[in-house]
Amino acid sequence: MDGNGRWAKKRFLPRFIGHQKGLNAVKRVITHCAKRQIQALTLFAFSTENWRRPEDEVNKLMAMFLAALQKEVKKLHDNNVQLRIIGERSAFSEQIQQHIAQAEALTEKNTGLVLNIAANYGGQWDVIEAVKAWVKNNPHKSIDELSVEGVNQHIANADLPLPDLLIRTGGEQRISNFLIWQMAYSELYFTPALWPDFGAEQIDQAIDSYAARERRFGKTSEQVQSC
Repeated sequence: MDGNGRWAKKRFLPRFIGHQKGLNAVKRVITHCAKRQIQALTLFAFSTENWRRPEDEVNKLMAMFLAALQKEVKKLHDNNVQLRIIGERSAFSEQIQQHIAQAEALTEKNTGLVLNIAANYGGQWDVIEAVKAWVKNNPHKSIDELSVEGVNQHIANADLPLPDLLIRTGGEQRISNFLIWQMAYSELYFTPALWPDFGAEQIDQAIDSYAARERRFGKTSEQVQSC
């Protein structure tokens, strides 16, 4: 979800206003993905690298995160959305951690859209944690026995299908340490639209682009077309 700061700067507004407008975009995107019956949506809200931002901005982002957990989760629950937070939680305040646990408990049995919020998340961290979990669960096995399947069992969102499509807003063309294991075969879509301007129309454009592509997974085009 890139471009909140630039959106605000273009309008001679504080960066935090851009983050507030970005939250409105989050609501639009969740609503439209649920309407289109998307199975799972993962939003990169705060990376492990984002702690390097100015302290005041980080503090305001944490306050916004807490407020969203306090005010928006009931709406998600009423709309059958299951909320999950992926990332290292220990860096958050006890209050935020408590509300994360409450939000997940409230929505865990919902059967609609699975909404993953990646907060204090990094793809490299995710892979390392998955390997650690495999070693812990297989104390009598050699590391040489670790396989792709072994990591798959412990990676974030292991119970969900691998992501089909990555959308990055704001004109940047990189994945920035996001779901690097899970996106080995994801289709990538980059748009110049800044996140606060993103909504239903832009989602549909991204999905249309995805639908026009041929996904071969190592096979030839002829093999895919014959299936």
